[in-house]
Amino acid sequence: MKLGVVFPQTEISADPGAVRAYAETADALGYDYLLAYDHVLGANPHRPGGWAGRPYDYQDMFHEIFVLFGYLAGITERLQLVSGIVIAPQRQTALLAKQAAAIDVLSGGRLILGLGIGWNEVEYEALGMNFHDRGRRVEEQVELMRALWTERLVDFQGQYHRIPDAGLHPLPLQRPIPIWFGGGAERALRRMARIGDGWLATGMDLADLRDKLARLRGFLSEAGREEAEFGVEMRFNLGAVARGAWAERVTTLRAMGATMVSCDTMNMGLVHPDEHIATIRAFYEEVSAGADG
Repeated sequence: MKLGVVFPQTEISADPGAVRAYAETADALGYDYLLAYDHVLGANPHRPGGWAGRPYDYQDMFHEIFVLFGYLAGITERLQLVSGIVIAPQRQTALLAKQAAAIDVLSGGRLILGLGIGWNEVEYEALGMNFHDRGRRVEEQVELMRALWTERLVDFQGQYHRIPDAGLHPLPLQRPIPIWFGGGAERALRRMARIGDGWLATGMDLADLRDKLARLRGFLSEAGREEAEFGVEMRFNLGAVARGAWAERVTTLRAMGATMVSCDTMNMGLVHPDEHIATIRAFYEEVSAGADG
């Protein structure tokens, strides 16, 4: 099982030195991957129509994910870079495929492209994309990107895309780049069981995780796929589990079927990047000690 960190997007600050120190520490400690979220714009919560119940607004900071990964590719040596998740249908597919291929090349084949369809209608509108057909479009996006990553020339005609005999250069090192999906709704679980390489599970308690895992396994069986070939990434907020019980939670998630587990240090009241760094160090030391024991 791989151990990772959730990049503290909203709290790390815009200081490139802090970003570098965090990533280099995670890499040096021995973490296997770094997972980062994706948002392009934040809305004004006082806008007409309201914004109640939405997790982020314009006051929450997000580094652009592919620029961030390009920076991290050059300053880390072993960390896999996991997007958790890129909102694919609000992006141009050929450009998304190009960006992912570039990150994969520059990182030496360390990218896992996590995709989802998102919830932010304001972001879709601002980026000129249709919010209401996003589920259908993402499936065609996956088909097209895999073609672009594995074929020198692509002649593609779909419902939403047309590639007139053209291709990417350079191609990624991973051909194709692994595509994992976020989400927990039944439609999302069925989609990832059919066309995904793994599941990025988030925002669920243990009971909900167990229920959705059971359903996902059923959908994988229906699709004729082997569970052993499908990855499952789980994460938990360190503030929600008492220190001293972190290693036990990792063991629980691994026993449930997680192939990757990451720790999230946001919303813990940490006020300086150094505190995030100290916390991922403490987590790694506790989990490593538990594994040795």
